[in-house]
Amino acid sequence: MLFDTTTLNQQRNFFDGHADIWLFGYGSLIWKADFDYLERRPAAITGWARRFWQGSHDHRGTPEAPGRVATLIRAEGAVCHGMAYRITPEVLAPLDVREKNGYLREKVTLTFLDEAGNPDADQAPSEGLIYLASEDNPAFLGDAPLADIAQQIAQAHGPSGPNSAYLLNLAQALRELGTEDAHIFALEAQLQRYQ
Repeated sequence: MLFDTTTLNQQRNFFDGHADIWLFGYGSLIWKADFDYLERRPAAITGWARRFWQGSHDHRGTPEAPGRVATLIRAEGAVCHGMAYRITPEVLAPLDVREKNGYLREKVTLTFLDEAGNPDADQAPSEGLIYLASEDNPAFLGDAPLADIAQQIAQAHGPSGPNSAYLLNLAQALRELGTEDAHIFALEAQLQRYQ
């Protein structure tokens, strides 16, 4: 079910008056930055794990056959690697539309990473934004056996293309960052059974 959060997000102005904002991408924002940014840096957030538990009725699936895309769940001790973008506040409006199906702007602390993927000792942590689809949004699908999630991803297709391309592009982007993600790589392996 499509749950348009555009208006809600435009009221969630955690950084009013700031000339620029850090945005943390953990899903398609890692590999599909179709927006203007001032700077791009590998980063990580702590206490969150990436999961393919959010339904996609508008990009990688349809209302009748939703795909599955990444969201974050709270996980003590977990570290989620991704890409941080320094953007101007004007960039948020089109991102609010892109992430409208159940995602809300939330504030997090970003740790910037060096070329080896370790916390950058020369760069202090910074507050930034994520788009989070929590379990109380109507498009949230939740956990399921990996084989079932992979099968749904293999079959789903939406206006932005096949759901499988989203997963494969994300897995490749994580490899390029030099990071491990057991959930994503296990899903990728399962997906091969359906292709």
